[in-house]
Amino acid sequence: MKNWGKMVFTTMRTAAIATMVALSLVVPAAGRNAQSLSSSSDKVDQSDKSGARTSDQRVKPLDSTQLAPAEPVTAADDAAIQAQISSVYEGFYNSYRLGPGDVIGIYIDKHPEDSVEKVTVSPVGRIYFPLVGNVTVVGKTLPQLQEYFSNTVAEYIKEPRVTLSLLEASSAKIGVLGDVRQPGVLVMARPLRVLDAITMAGGITETGSPKLSILRQFEDGRVQILSVDLKKILKGKASPEDNLYLRAGDTIVVHGNLFKTVQKISTFVGLTTLVTFMTNGH
Repeated sequence: MKNWGKMVFTTMRTAAIATMVALSLVVPAAGRNAQSLSSSSDKVDQSDKSGARTSDQRVKPLDSTQLAPAEPVTAADDAAIQAQISSVYEGFYNSYRLGPGDVIGIYIDKHPEDSVEKVTVSPVGRIYFPLVGNVTVVGKTLPQLQEYFSNTVAEYIKEPRVTLSLLEASSAKIGVLGDVRQPGVLVMARPLRVLDAITMAGGITETGSPKLSILRQFEDGRVQILSVDLKKILKGKASPEDNLYLRAGDTIVVHGNLFKTVQKISTFVGLTTLVTFMTNGH
């Protein structure tokens, strides 16, 4: 396992360059590696007579009753995974730069009449705050804006305690969890393949496995688990189904010490909440 981790880490940058292709390529449909939570024999995508790809209605929502874990989930496992997810959330909220369509809340302690429960960033990157007027927020992080509003509101309210919350993040996001060097949320500024996302997450650690799972949630709540073998990608033997293009909202799970098997994924409520956040932004 250690040799595998070192090989991935040292070859990741070179391999990632080889995966860059023209941006006009479309996302390949999930193929033979797709697993339905209801049954491993269910086909997730079907071709209709016109050749279009359609999602099989048999794909079920992520539910701990669908898959029995291969081994008992210990309190230590649960605590470690929840700690990583909490860290991912915190890192995202502190570094995320607001864009059009994002929704934030501005709360001033003991001054609800001056607070704004919910406001959407306009197409030109502004919001309206009654005490201040129009404020340009695009490109700013929440900590930056919290400092700005605290200083500005201080002209009207003595020692204000201002709290900002990100209610909806509309930017396209990808989650990377498990045994990677920098687990977190990636904002898609361009089309990304699996290897691109792993590279952006710093590569797989020495305890990580080349066997990856991608959790993909649909608008109606159905979740699809795709299996990917990174070893094939690094050896140049990958099919389009292996090094596939990611969709906004996908969450990659790198198996290893933290997530040992795909069967254990469905037992963590915190993970299902994160998958929903990736897909819907809230």
